[in-house]
Amino acid sequence: MKMKKCFWVTACVLMLWMSGTANAQPQPPVLSVTNGSWMYLSWSQVTGATGYTLSYAPMSYTGSASIVRMDMGTQNSLSGELPAGSAYYVAVQSRDSSGESDYSNVVAVIVGSYPIAPDVFTTVQKTVVPVALPSDTVQIAPADLSLYDVFGYSAWQEGAGLAATKRTDIMPTSYSSASVTNEARLLNFFAMTDVHIADKESPAQGNYYGWTAAFGADASGANHSSAYSPVICYTTQVLDAAVQTVNALNNQRAFDFGIFLGDAINNTQYNELRWYIDVLDGKEITPSSGSHIGADTIDYQKPYRAAGLNKSIPWYQVIGNHDQFYMGSFLENDYIRSLHVGDTIQNTGSDMTQSPSASNHGYYMGVVDGSTPDGIIRGSGPEGNFATAPKVVADPDRHSLSTTNVVNNVVSGSSTLNWMDEFFNTTSSPVGHGFTQTNLDNDFACYTFEPKANMPIRVIVLDDTCKGNVNAEVPYYARGCLDQTRYDWLVSELDRGQADGMLMIIAAHIPVGPQKSLTDTTPYPIFYNPSTADPHSIKSDNQLLATLHNYPNLILWIAGHRHMNTITPQPSPDSAHPEDGFWEVETASLRDFTQEFRTFNIVRNSDNTISIIAVDVDPAVQEGSLAALSRSRAIGIGRILGGTSTFTDTTSHALNGELVKQLTPAMQTKIANYGTPITGTN
Repeated sequence: MKMKKCFWVTACVLMLWMSGTANAQPQPPVLSVTNGSWMYLSWSQVTGATGYTLSYAPMSYTGSASIVRMDMGTQNSLSGELPAGSAYYVAVQSRDSSGESDYSNVVAVIVGSYPIAPDVFTTVQKTVVPVALPSDTVQIAPADLSLYDVFGYSAWQEGAGLAATKRTDIMPTSYSSASVTNEARLLNFFAMTDVHIADKESPAQGNYYGWTAAFGADASGANHSSAYSPVICYTTQVLDAAVQTVNALNNQRAFDFGIFLGDAINNTQYNELRWYIDVLDGKEITPSSGSHIGADTIDYQKPYRAAGLNKSIPWYQVIGNHDQFYMGSFLENDYIRSLHVGDTIQNTGSDMTQSPSASNHGYYMGVVDGSTPDGIIRGSGPEGNFATAPKVVADPDRHSLSTTNVVNNVVSGSSTLNWMDEFFNTTSSPVGHGFTQTNLDNDFACYTFEPKANMPIRVIVLDDTCKGNVNAEVPYYARGCLDQTRYDWLVSELDRGQADGMLMIIAAHIPVGPQKSLTDTTPYPIFYNPSTADPHSIKSDNQLLATLHNYPNLILWIAGHRHMNTITPQPSPDSAHPEDGFWEVETASLRDFTQEFRTFNIVRNSDNTISIIAVDVDPAVQEGSLAALSRSRAIGIGRILGGTSTFTDTTSHALNGELVKQLTPAMQTKIANYGTPITGTN
């Protein structure tokens, strides 16, 4: 962490004063600190020392009278939770029969400022943009971690803000918003998606494909970064930074709720999901597994206390494909489950589209070496390069949450039940985070909730991921699917919401018929649509859209999955009924650049239309923090795998908008008196 100059001046003055009062007999220890909402201090053991004394003083230092001394006995660490905003200077002395040592180095304990920066902003105010690279920049590979910064691949800076442009794409062609104003706030929430909490030391991974990829390997549309990206070392810390950013924004304007749109974890592992929930709950995190290599010395391996989401904000969960399937792509089975909990690094063939199996081998996939500051991959390469299979320390907490199997062309078990059940083990609200006992009883990951009392808005949480299918081919498990049961449930909930006079939001992991990219408006079908009848997916994108256009109270479909920001208008097919249109908004991943989440502010307008103000947010990472390093590495790997075409791309890839939606006359009348009036800067 790059410390401010004033800190070093004050610390030096403090150290000089302390040194002048010490007896300087035994050697002083070396002190280290991990800051967060949970402070963790540790100091080296001194040979022959019979005890240690810890001294601390408030920041700013006000003189010797402010120093407090604590006898620590023989222990050499101290941890605890302190109020946000706490700030102290700390030093330690060792002692023996001859007296006390000089003071150790002085460290700063700063609670609530790590790992986020104090300047919290949305992309309306400022953006994060890559720095341009010269066309003759040396081309490097994903594994050249020490060169990312040397050649500028990871460089970024703050750019200009991006206005939330008013869009009337689904309104009548004659509509003018020139004199229309925002009158009242109806609902304010945030959405975060594709966090991909990763157990980087799990033997059941596909690192080899990305670690050994050539420069520009993804320029043609491949996806090697899903197999390996250096960001896998920092996934819990990035989530912690994003949560702290949410908390800061909540202090500016309270959120009614938050929703997470799937792919909470990367590889359907129990320990990954526990880290995810525990970060949101504000618990102590040990972000390593197996032998916990480097847990005492390597920053990204050190235990820390997560800040936790503000307890006043309820949060809800959607299921994604990575939450259920091996690397999000293959149905778990007994063989794959044995890889998760075993001690041997996975051995798989060179084709990343083939499922792991006993007969599919040739290359060891590798794991992160937690003893290395950069998190290099070890145990990766052709099996012929290894005299014996590369190993890890087995860890039962890596077990898969899926219980699926395929026997005699019949799929049994569940890919969702254990995953849902874990959300009941939480200290934040609501217990279950949307899932209820009924969801568990029926092994059904769809539900609805009404986020704000006395507000006619209902959220329909839809599981639109594919399920076990003996005929599945890559990339089936990365597609959207609705079987008859889930489709019928969706129609029933839309019917109920329409009859109840509720504005409706669908929250799903997979988007439906979105535009191809942030800038390419070509429709991009994503739902599995087999050439012959398949009960696993009964609706194509266009067929599902045709159903959705029957419900004028549907205002918004929100999704993740594709790791990009898009806003797709889904206009009514009947120009005489523009109210049958709705907006679709995708939010980028917290894993890959842009590492953003979104806020949604739904307001009533002066003409009783509504506006959905969708704004991207970059986590407010502190300079030098692990979350800041992850951002840099995310930009770097994207440019390396994207090739030379990315060198001149200095755009933020954020997308904000004020999305106007027409309501039926009945709903216009109903909401006319709803909301908190917008006055001044409110």
